[in-house]
Amino acid sequence: MLVDYANKELTQKYQLMAQTIIPRPIAWIVTQNEEGLLNIAPFSYFMGLSSEPATMMVSIGHKSDGSQKDTLKNLRETKKCTICMVDEAHLEAMHFSSKELGANESEATAFNIETKEVVEGFPPMVAGVPSAFFCEFYQEIELKSSKTIPLVVEIKAQFIDDKIISDKERITLDYAPLARVGKSYALLSKNITPPTIK
Repeated sequence: MLVDYANKELTQKYQLMAQTIIPRPIAWIVTQNEEGLLNIAPFSYFMGLSSEPATMMVSIGHKSDGSQKDTLKNLRETKKCTICMVDEAHLEAMHFSSKELGANESEATAFNIETKEVVEGFPPMVAGVPSAFFCEFYQEIELKSSKTIPLVVEIKAQFIDDKIISDKERITLDYAPLARVGKSYALLSKNITPPTIK
């Protein structure tokens, strides 16, 4: 089967991409508005971009009414976010936090998500996650005729739970991050050692 994307609706293209570009890591993004209200939302169109500058990219859509999502609005205003990696222990809270709330409501309060301050000047991280990145807005990318906004953020600091560090000298990590696979979630359960290149 060859699928011509020119003949597919937006939802069909999304479903095809979401089921084949897998697994997708989940960015659980914490932002604050100018009044300090916390917003915590998951995004799975997310990836590392470059090590120099240390950057990541996340694509942010719009709310069902067409207005910009709070994450996008807050990032444009404050230029700061904290991206938390999600493990199985946080699956339920992360999934619930995808529910669309009013701009004056916080997922931290609505879904009892505990946060903690780690790096001054950045939004707090979700308490108990294995790792979190403290990022500054770097660049916004325009996709012509798209309502999805790709944003590049620069990593300024990273929190790593000591429990997932298997080698402190090399900073080798061992943990099971949660990923998005189609409409479901998954854990990476099997590591495969690459063959030796001679």
